[in-house]
Amino acid sequence: MLFMPLAVLQTGEKFYSFDVFGVNLMGTESELVYPTWGLFVLTALIAVLALLTIFLYKKRMLQIRVCIFNAILMLGFYGFFAYLIFIMKQQLGDLSVNVKIALAFPIINLILNYLAIRNIGADEMLVRSLDRLR
Repeated sequence: MLFMPLAVLQTGEKFYSFDVFGVNLMGTESELVYPTWGLFVLTALIAVLALLTIFLYKKRMLQIRVCIFNAILMLGFYGFFAYLIFIMKQQLGDLSVNVKIALAFPIINLILNYLAIRNIGADEMLVRSLDRLR
């Protein structure tokens, strides 16, 4: 998601590329119209937390909490993206939005996060049941 456009915005004859770094005017010279550093920070934080979660395999309850927090951040990413589109519609007037495939990655990540939470919970239940037998 860091290197792919999230959407292409069109107003009249002008086209804008919307990515996590900002909204750029497409053409011969790429001109930054509106910076979106918040999306970059959210995307980087989501990636770092997902990587951190892998290495927390000995602390399963903390791993579940980090996964839930990561899922909340992904929902926040979509909310912030919708807010930025709303702001851009107010600034640029008549605006057409064409979303790209990169915008589907957080949804896929949410699904995989849910499956991870479910299986980490099942793992924790199995470990606790084995502790009772000792």
